[in-house]
Amino acid sequence: METLNLKQILIPYAQAVEELKLKFKSIRYEYLSLDEYSPIEFVTGRVKKISSILDKANKKNIPLTQIEEKIEDIAGIRIMCQFEEDINKVIELVRNRHNKDLVIIEERDYITNMKASGYRSYHIIVSYPIQTAMGERIVLAEIQIRTLAMNFWATIEHSLRYKYKQNMPESIQERLNNAAQAAYKLDLEMAQIREEVLKAQKGFQTQSNTVGNIFANIHSLAKVLGEQEMNPIYEKFWKLWEEDSVEQMREFNVSLEELLREKR
Repeated sequence: METLNLKQILIPYAQAVEELKLKFKSIRYEYLSLDEYSPIEFVTGRVKKISSILDKANKKNIPLTQIEEKIEDIAGIRIMCQFEEDINKVIELVRNRHNKDLVIIEERDYITNMKASGYRSYHIIVSYPIQTAMGERIVLAEIQIRTLAMNFWATIEHSLRYKYKQNMPESIQERLNNAAQAAYKLDLEMAQIREEVLKAQKGFQTQSNTVGNIFANIHSLAKVLGEQEMNPIYEKFWKLWEEDSVEQMREFNVSLEELLREKR
């Protein structure tokens, strides 16, 4: 199989990555639009490089003619979560799509069963249909679900593995193992303060929404009130902004809405 053909083969995989990224980003957007906490923090994706595909095929003795059937992570997306508890929610989101727009082939739990290297993540292998100019193609894709701490460690470890290949210095491996334990402890600590973090984030989102509503109402009032009538409103807003009181901001917004109704 020529390299040129491999490039052609990778086209639907790139499409699969973009579509899957968009679907899970849309889920995050839906949560946030409803002022709800999203278990998805952010989503990334990539298509495996040709050199990496060939290295994996060589390592696993996979014939080049069977690359698409035997290499499951040519297309891959990563879904990052703030907390380890969120991972189960994301897993359910993926499972709920089974037999709808994707088919789950296999699940691999490297969180409960951490790899010897310290790697922790949850992998779901799926088959995903792509509509191409030549008709429908079914491609395999890997969905990795992990916390930010897991992802930080995995990114560093991947870079070092790439640099040293199979000759990782013992001292570096030991430091990686220590870092893996530190990442694990960080997830445990974050789990302990999860409720406090969520309360803080919810408070910030509530304040942001309230300020957005105030701006919209002020903008509408400026169209029907004169400059002299608007000045006290501006002054009131900046005073409340400095006091940083969400409750007073809400009350101020209610008064703006009432004033707007009177002027219409």
